[in-house]
Amino acid sequence: MEEIEIPTEHLHETIQEKSEEALKGAENKWIMYLAISTALVAVFAAIAGLMAGHHSNEALIEQIKASDQWAYYQAKGIKAEIRSLQVNGSGDAAKIEQYKKEQQEIKKVAIAHEKLSEAHLDKHVSLAKAVTLFQIAIAVSAISILTKRKSLWYLN
Repeated sequence: MEEIEIPTEHLHETIQEKSEEALKGAENKWIMYLAISTALVAVFAAIAGLMAGHHSNEALIEQIKASDQWAYYQAKGIKAEIRSLQVNGSGDAAKIEQYKKEQQEIKKVAIAHEKLSEAHLDKHVSLAKAVTLFQIAIAVSAISILTKRKSLWYLN
């Protein structure tokens, strides 16, 4: 899966320039607070992006494991069916039962992997939404700095 990229480099430069201007004038001191808060939001966005990518990868791995288990489950079923078609005596009935029991255990493992995959995907979706909200907050902060409107910053 692709890692979520957070384009914030140009915003950091703008914030840096504006924060330096703010140090020169006491009336613009709030720009320094805005710059710091925006930097913190960028850190949260980066962490959320990293975690979203991690959960996406884990979901994929768990789904692959589930698919492997389902293939194994089918192989046991095929073996049981082949045994049932052969006429070799009473030993085959026990082997068929063994295959059926093994299939039930394999099925439990496959279902467990599928549930883990779904849980990771749910976390991925939530974190991806968080990344989007953090990016919006960064953009609103940049607009607030550029327009020198404190009210936009307060909305964050």
